[in-house]
Amino acid sequence: MFAHIKNVLLPLSTVLICSLTSCNKKFESDNYTAYFGGEIINPLSRYVLLCKDNKVLDTLILDEKNRFFKKFDSLTPGMYTFRHDPEYQYIYFDKNDSLMVRINTGDFDNSIVFCGRGDQKNNFLMEMYLKNESDKNNMFDLFDRNYDQFSKSIDSIYARKKAFYLRKKTEINWDDKFDLYAKASLDFSHLAKKEIYPFAHERRTGEAISTKLPKDYYNFRKEIDFNNAQLTNYSPFVRYLTAMLNNVAYSEADNTFNLEETAIENNIKKLNIADTLFKNEKIKNSVLNNIAFMYLLEDQNMHNKKKFFDRYSQLSTDNSGHNEIKKIGDAIQMLTEGKKLPDADLINEKGEKIDLNSITDGKQTVLFFWTSNAKAHMVTVHKKVNELKKKHPNLHFVSINVDDSEQEWKQILSQYAFENTTELHSANFEALKDHWVITKIQRTILLQPNGMIKNAFVSLFDSDFEKNLK
Repeated sequence: MFAHIKNVLLPLSTVLICSLTSCNKKFESDNYTAYFGGEIINPLSRYVLLCKDNKVLDTLILDEKNRFFKKFDSLTPGMYTFRHDPEYQYIYFDKNDSLMVRINTGDFDNSIVFCGRGDQKNNFLMEMYLKNESDKNNMFDLFDRNYDQFSKSIDSIYARKKAFYLRKKTEINWDDKFDLYAKASLDFSHLAKKEIYPFAHERRTGEAISTKLPKDYYNFRKEIDFNNAQLTNYSPFVRYLTAMLNNVAYSEADNTFNLEETAIENNIKKLNIADTLFKNEKIKNSVLNNIAFMYLLEDQNMHNKKKFFDRYSQLSTDNSGHNEIKKIGDAIQMLTEGKKLPDADLINEKGEKIDLNSITDGKQTVLFFWTSNAKAHMVTVHKKVNELKKKHPNLHFVSINVDDSEQEWKQILSQYAFENTTELHSANFEALKDHWVITKIQRTILLQPNGMIKNAFVSLFDSDFEKNLK
């Protein structure tokens, strides 16, 4: 129903193209021709990237009407991603599929609709993705519940989604190759909740629930093929692995759930678990890289980092991954307490270049980030700043917009008239992202009154954020 309604809203030009690409043309067995095209509403750049296993296969340029179209003489069936930075989504190509996609960057995921040969499978994946995202955003209260209540709730959610999955599988009649991803999008979202529950429940309620779980609670792990290379970069699988490794490491820690004191031990334990669990070298390296990246953001202790990196290097055979992790580690080292924040291209509303040191004004300064692509966050974070400003009038808040368009940024400032902040725009987000290690929009950086770093890795929405202000 969801996909049908959105198809009704497609512009006539897209409908015509879709009708041309969805014909029942017969192809020879050795013909792997495929087509990919679409339209981007409010584009953030002039291109779309088609990727496979995190590698760019092709750069598709937008025309004057913000459309793109490409014939591939030979495209191997399987899962791909398309990127229109900073966003991305999955797209599955069967043999000889001809897919069109329409996207509005103002609401990237919710706006996506596919048409053409192969559209039903991809619209199913999008619907399942949106169901999982909605689920994830509403899960926190469930983690507070006792085991019986928690189990009953997530089983009910899973049953509804499984019924949807089975109905679509019958209607579309997809093959086993696609079903690997369809079933993964259903199952791993559910299983991740089961992995998160024990330590999330204890952190939120103080109750050690692990010892009260049924003996067969983790039996589902026996059914998982941890070495299926096709799932290596598929986000439902990756998210599950992250939750599982966290659960195993923290449940075995001496000081369970005291994350600050046990960061190095827990993360080395995760490396060792991954080394034992994954036999497929490609998957193992991918998981090790993910553990390393997340650890570098978590622990700023240099001695710990060397100990961790030594173990990581022993286990990983991905030399390019080593270089990337080292690059990130070096950048993070430049963001430790007492150091000067690396220079960045920032401008004010007049288009003037701004040096952060010139505007700290001898006050403790809070830097935060926003983008027009996440308007809910944009509004919420500025509201949070207004609340904090009332409680801490001497704080200086600096808001940094990371959109490509300076003009759009100025239009939003004029529309919303934000208060209690110095509003700046990043003129080179790629450099800013690398030098300040910006991995999520919820990031906050605290500067001392003298402009030096106090804490470069916090969030305004942390429950104990205000403790950092003392």
